Amino acid sequence: MQRFLQTALILPVLLQLLASVIHTPSLYPYPMSHSAVQLGNGNKSETAALDKNSTSEAAPRRKRYRKSSVRRVPWSVLQSRYSGSFVIRGSGGRKLVALTFDDVPDPRYTPMVLDILAKHHTRATFFVLGSRAAKHPGIVKRMVREGHLVGNHSYSHALFAQASLAAYRKQITLTDQLLAKLTGYRPRFIRPPYGEILPRQVEWSREQGYIVVNWDVDSEDWKSIGSDKIMANIRKTLQPGSIILQHAGGGDSQDLSGTVNAIPKLLRYLRAKGYQTVTVDELLGQRGQRG
Repeated sequence: MQRFLQTALILPVLLQLLASVIHTPSLYPYPMSHSAVQLGNGNKSETAALDKNSTSEAAPRRKRYRKSSVRRVPWSVLQSRYSGSFVIRGSGGRKLVALTFDDVPDPRYTPMVLDILAKHHTRATFFVLGSRAAKHPGIVKRMVREGHLVGNHSYSHALFAQASLAAYRKQITLTDQLLAKLTGYRPRFIRPPYGEILPRQVEWSREQGYIVVNWDVDSEDWKSIGSDKIMANIRKTLQPGSIILQHAGGGDSQDLSGTVNAIPKLLRYLRAKGYQTVTVDELLGQRGQRG
């Protein structure tokens, strides 16, 4: 009887601990902008459907998803199964690295990042959100004008691992249509938000001529950390062929001043170590445009 009572007391505690492990926060716990705009043939219902579950910038809150509800596929598996169509880095034969910036355009930070890159005669790759490009087209046009490469980061920062194939296609194609109008070309590279994507989505992307590009160096700048910490994070896994993840846009409550301050330090460090910065198409030896 005593052993039974002990078990009855301990079991609820164990179940509570298990629940706390399963329900973990998102990799990127900040809200994004998802304003509805008119695209393509003017059908607003398409963009409204993408935005119906979005978080307003006017009332930012921490955005979470349950780890247990996401059908994660290890990047190593995707690399092996879809060689050349899912990549996290380039060849290590030469000391080349690609700087990539997600969640653009953001009028608070993207122009400052562009200013610094121009000052240092450096070109980068910007993964653009369709919803933000529609609101700030001039910044996207500036990226192209100054020699940077533009990639597709979805329309509304969707979690593809929870999306149907039809929803994934809509996120990519709407953004693709908008960027074609702003840049004069259809970007070939897709950066899935949170780095999460399903095999069938990679398959469709490959069939359409896209390449999915994640990263092997995470600056973790989305945590609103200082430039010294960002530099330390980059140095941990930096190697020839690395694709470095940074952000030039974020939620209202996010502070990316650490990113802005880190860029000059990073460029000096890379040059001192003999690295050359290139765009993703140059790093991979692939065209950055479709068609």
